[in-house]
Amino acid sequence: MKLNSILVFCCQAAIASALPTSHQEPSFNWEEINFFLAFGDSYTFVHGTAGLENYSFIGDNFDFSFTPQQLLTNEIVQDQLGTSAGGPNWVEYLTGCFSGLPSKCKKQLWDFAFAGSDVSTIFTPLHHNYTVSFVNQILQWNLYARPVIPVDTTKALVAVFIGINDISDSEKYTFPRNNATDFASFYQEIIETEFEALETVYNAGYRNYLFMNLPPLDRTPANVLPNATILPSHSMLQTYNNLLSTASNTFASTHPGTKTMLFDTYSYLSAILDDPSKYGIKNTTGYCPNYDAPDIDTDWANIKFGKISLFKTQYTQSLRHKQLRREATNGYQREKPYSAQYPDQTKLGS
Repeated sequence: MKLNSILVFCCQAAIASALPTSHQEPSFNWEEINFFLAFGDSYTFVHGTAGLENYSFIGDNFDFSFTPQQLLTNEIVQDQLGTSAGGPNWVEYLTGCFSGLPSKCKKQLWDFAFAGSDVSTIFTPLHHNYTVSFVNQILQWNLYARPVIPVDTTKALVAVFIGINDISDSEKYTFPRNNATDFASFYQEIIETEFEALETVYNAGYRNYLFMNLPPLDRTPANVLPNATILPSHSMLQTYNNLLSTASNTFASTHPGTKTMLFDTYSYLSAILDDPSKYGIKNTTGYCPNYDAPDIDTDWANIKFGKISLFKTQYTQSLRHKQLRREATNGYQREKPYSAQYPDQTKLGS
């Protein structure tokens, strides 16, 4: 999971200019949202005082359960290791919930994403024995958090950003396997499993969903090296994203009262990489080599942190997340379909 800085930046733009599916009912108003429920991987996770540093808000695969007291006193930690971006990430910028108790935020952020997650071990192995997969994030939330956290689901948004590890971890697979004959049928099985898990969330009353598609992983530093074998390839990413778009539309049309929005992360971030100077970015082929330096957030002259697109090998840095949030909020307010022409990006550089 590595393009997080730029991708998180995209995620916020995604939510702001979220692409409503062809299913137009019901309407959605971002200003009315006061509860943000998130699932995913390192692009989305935030660290909590009861979580695993670098990985989660609460618990892990070994400490899967938690008490109501542990959850309700768990605070978001805002430091260099609090996200994969070296600072606030897209869900924090979007909600304005940067630290402390989620329940004290105007837009509460309840984030059950776990860094390094894939959708399910049916398709790819865990990154670590303590990793919580996407399907188990929903299981964990349903068992230990859903009964505890007060929520008006009509004012809640569910954000899902998953699949980066799935496509990367399986990029060299051969077929047949898992009843799939090729990558397209394999990705279809992964996405079907993702949406099957979301039935639990729907059954709990949640009707507003934001899905982020996969970013341009074919343009990471490793993939732009001379003579590099580009994996995952452009074709693989487009296949996955097309299947996700179809699944999002189907979920909306088959679940009464549901509003789904899909943000085209791939196109949005590709546009930034195509014209980086517009965003004050000078380096799109490398990452900050001193990302773990203790003074990275203060020694700007030395590190030139604001001039790079990536924090670690493929993670977008926090400043890009903030810019993405601006575009995302603008998009929610206008709630118009997101097109291949991208939203007005001039606002992002402010």
